[in-house]
Amino acid sequence: MSATTTALPTGTWNVDPTHSHVTFSVRHIGISKVRGEFGSYEGQLVIGEDGTASASGSVDVDSVSTKDENRDGHLKSADFFDVENHPKITFQSTSITAVDEDTFDITGDLTILGTTKPITLKAELGGTETDPFGNERVGLDITGEISRGDFGMKFNMALGSGNLAVSDKVRLDLDISAVKAA
Repeated sequence: MSATTTALPTGTWNVDPTHSHVTFSVRHIGISKVRGEFGSYEGQLVIGEDGTASASGSVDVDSVSTKDENRDGHLKSADFFDVENHPKITFQSTSITAVDEDTFDITGDLTILGTTKPITLKAELGGTETDPFGNERVGLDITGEISRGDFGMKFNMALGSGNLAVSDKVRLDLDISAVKAA
């Protein structure tokens, strides 16, 4: 937990997966992007009375979808996510720092394939609102980039042009709607 100044009210905010998206994109053969998403995940943001803040989350890797069953099967294999031995991706913040009133750096430990590395994500506050059912909600747009090689994900194929089949850099995009716990 780290002290920060935030426009968010104190409390525990749980990610609502029916109104959120956890997506990624990676360059394919050096010329275009392949996009994917995870369908099963959970997350939480805790804002303490004392100004402390923390964020955590996990993704069920078996829920990966790129809209291509063959590619999804390959992503679940030992060449990439190795779902059989590493069914979850996890994140735990170590600090949340306000950049300005609506933008934050969220630094923490990301674990993929059993390897934990520090990462800093950029978060932009979309706002807070009470939904039609009386739930307090917060919206966050969170972005970042990782090297899949840093986590031991090294599968690739060289092409005749010199490009690689899959880029090492992976862009992360999380569109989050979270509900304040009672």
